[in-house]
Amino acid sequence: MTPSTRRRLAGVRMSVGGVFPAGNVTLVCLLIALFGVVPDVPLLIAANRDEMYQRPADPITVLRATQPRILGGRDELAGGTWLAVNEHGVVAGLTNQPTGARDPAKRSRGELPLAFAAYPDARTAVTQVCARLDPAAYNPCWMLVGDRHALFSVEVSGGHRAGVEELPPGRYVLENAPLWQPSAKQQRVAGLVAALDGAGLVGAGRVEAGLAAVLRDHQPATGPEPGGPGGWARPAELSAACVHTERYGTRSAMIVSVGQAGEPRVSVAAGPPCVTPLLDVTGMWASPAGRCA
Repeated sequence: MTPSTRRRLAGVRMSVGGVFPAGNVTLVCLLIALFGVVPDVPLLIAANRDEMYQRPADPITVLRATQPRILGGRDELAGGTWLAVNEHGVVAGLTNQPTGARDPAKRSRGELPLAFAAYPDARTAVTQVCARLDPAAYNPCWMLVGDRHALFSVEVSGGHRAGVEELPPGRYVLENAPLWQPSAKQQRVAGLVAALDGAGLVGAGRVEAGLAAVLRDHQPATGPEPGGPGGWARPAELSAACVHTERYGTRSAMIVSVGQAGEPRVSVAAGPPCVTPLLDVTGMWASPAGRCA
């Protein structure tokens, strides 16, 4: 990236305080998928990544240079990613399962989006990766893996086989709970996404703008929420799409638009999307050094 873009992507540094005891934060991320519902854009992904503010991360980088080229964020501590997209339009993202402290003896789940995004299409990726994937070797997570032709839910939660379901066209919201388990956060975000239809948004650009507004939403959800480890109740502020607490919150956002052909359009906010603009970084596909204007 150019220095100006790097500065603009630097986002807003949040204060580090002491609201939640270490190890007691139920990690909350958000994945929204619109599959086969937007004309000329078979797959749209919108995502917020929530994490401790002090954990180092790069919101967007080249994760793999060629064959295929892969873009995404990088967790500088564990080395993996939460969302990866390749030049062919394969997108793989995950949300953590709230099981308490991460088991350091297990492999990083951040390896998994990269493993799926290494293939030219989502169906081949799911078939090949899941054939050799041992979920017991990883800290648990839920995933969405898709491209312009197919979308899959992949559950990595113990046992020795991943749970795989091919999803029909539709709108999907995955937070830190199983895809089909309703929670107050899932239902609120799903309602905001459904309201985009009622707003009469036409065209990929307007739908992307509508999804960006969903990612910025601060309103805590009301209703049943999944508990944390040991029955710990999730604080209400963590049920908003855009999360702010003293030590933990939404660190970055990404929108990926996979059209009928060609490389996906990628926009990134390297900070909370409520105060950090989503910048078009699609130029990173073409630049050998992964730089964009």
